[in-house]
Order: sequence, then C-alpha cells, then structure tokens
Amino acid sequence: MVVQSGSKVMTTREAITQFVKDGDSVITGNYNESMPMSLLFEIIRQKKKGLTYFSQSGSLDGEFMVFSGSVDKMFSAFVHKWGGRERGGVIEQYQRSGKLQIEDYTNFTYNARLFAGSCGYSYMPVLESIMDSDVFKVRGFMGDKKFGTTTCPFTGRTIPVVPAANPDVCVLHVQRADKFGNAQHWGGLGSTVHACLASKKIIVTCEELVESDVIKSSPHHTIVPGFRVSAVIEEPYGCHPFELVGYRGLDTAMFSLINQAFKAEDGLKNYFDEWVYGLPDRAAYMKHYVKIFGQQMLNNYQARSYHSAPANYGIPFQSGWDHNGISHDLGVDREGLEQLIEKKGELVDVK
Repeated sequence: MVVQSGSKVMTTREAITQFVKDGDSVITGNYNESMPMSLLFEIIRQKKKGLTYFSQSGSLDGEFMVFSGSVDKMFSAFVHKWGGRERGGVIEQYQRSGKLQIEDYTNFTYNARLFAGSCGYSYMPVLESIMDSDVFKVRGFMGDKKFGTTTCPFTGRTIPVVPAANPDVCVLHVQRADKFGNAQHWGGLGSTVHACLASKKIIVTCEELVESDVIKSSPHHTIVPGFRVSAVIEEPYGCHPFELVGYRGLDTAMFSLINQAFKAEDGLKNYFDEWVYGLPDRAAYMKHYVKIFGQQMLNNYQARSYHSAPANYGIPFQSGWDHNGISHDLGVDREGLEQLIEKKGELVDVK
C-alpha cells in the first residue's frame, strides 16, 4: 500500500509486517484497559519470534504473547494467574520450565524506566526502600544492569537507580486519531504516555479516524504527536474484549470463554485456532463474535453517553500591526522595519 503524502494510514497487517521485526522489544501502550489486542493478534499471526515483551500488567496480553511462542524475554510489574492457583498462568508455567525469562519490577520502577527513556535520560533514581526487597536483590537476564546505585550529590546517600528503557515498538489503541497519527486517548492512562514516547516506533489503532480539526479542537486529549507515530489504523473494536472509555465496557462473555480456555487441557490451543489463526483480521473476528454470541450481547457492552463539559480554547487575536500596516511597537511600516534592521541589526532599539 502506498501511503499518501503525509498520511500514515495503513492496515494492521501492513503495519506489523513493516515495523515489527524478529528480535524486537515490544511494549503495550495501554495499562489493563483498551489493550491493543488487534495488533497483538497480528503479531501472533505473523509468528514473530525472539521478542522481548514489556507489559506492566502481565495480564491477558502477556499470556497470549507468551503462549504464541513469540516472546523469549519479558518485563512486568505483576502477572495474573489466568489458570488459577492450581494450573497457574502461561507466563508462570513457561518461566518455571525455562522457556521464558522475566525481569520483575514494581509499578513505580517499571514506569521510572520508561520515564527516563522518554526524556532521553540514561537512568532514573527510585525510592531507596526498593533495596530491601527481592525485586532489587533477585536478578534475571539483566544481571547487574537491572538496578544500579549512585551517590546523591546533595545528601551523600546511596540511591538506587534503574536504566532507561527504549523499546523498539510501542503498540497502542486509542479512541481517535487523524491520518497523520495524532492520537487522542481519555480514561485511565497508567504507563501509556511514557511507553509511547520512550519507544523508537509507535503503531496506533483507533476506533475512529477523524479530521485534524477535531484533534485540534481538544488538544488536551492528544497523548502522542503525529510526528512520533509510524502507522495509524482505523480499527473499531481494536481492544476487544477490553473496555474503552466512551465506547464500551469489559466484555465478560468473551472473558468467560477465555477463562474456560485457560482451565482446559488444550483450551488455549483451540482458542487460538478459532479466534486468532482462524480469522484474518479484526473485522472477521467481530463478525465471528456476533455469530457466536449474537449482536445483542455485543450491544449490551456499549457505553452510555456521559459527556464532559466543553472547554473554551479561544483567545483574543492581537496583531503587532495596526490597520494601516504600522507597527505598534516601532511606529514604522514593514519597509521601515527592514531599513531599521539593515541599519542597526535585528535587535532594534527604538529608544
């Protein structure tokens, strides 16, 4: 597909093919809601290998990515046991069997790495209490580079630090974006902003592609500027079965199906065959959902409207020139200004 001048619009398949390579480090730019499941499913379909995966929540996204065989290493702040206490989750099983290496951080230290990466720092100080925990003491594949220490120049105390993180690719789902990639999200953010800005490439799926004037009308919702985005895809239900503020809630029917898959012997394999490998894209996924659960079930999860009050971004326009073309500050027209600059230089002192 040839991207039009300035436009970064493409399909999910094209974006993953072009921007996610074997051996990359990939981070989800959402935290336990609006997870970019369509993008993750496509990574799995394309059988990417040797990935290092960042997931603060270690939730369904991490379980799926690890089970697919795409991920060799993982960073997380906690991991949910989808298989329950008896079976454990996929992440736990793979770690115990040696198929997966994990570095464990706290929510704060995980985010500190991303904050450092987004600011261009090489490391970030964190709270001293971390040094008393196994999170600090137990090291995995990062070894001595998981944490470091430095001396505070103001107090002389020993301060723990974490290295900056700069993942190769961030995958993100938002409510809306324009064709240039300016992405807007509202609701819980978690590590979203710093995960995006710390990454080298950003792939965005959105519920709606809108005109740039819509983006400009509410700039406070823009979390990623277009110049940082590599690709943008209009992908309704791109985070399903997770919730998305303003659009839909958590799909408990699908989560119930997934829970059952985790508990059955070949449940996840069968789920992947039906819902991931057996369907070419998100549109086919949603069509299959309606076939299995019915349109009414999908409608039940649609969000009720609850609009915020509009904000007035208007300002008075004040020109430096009057209606006759005379500068308010210098008392000359443009030709006179050019003469002053030529005579006295660009820093004109009219006194």
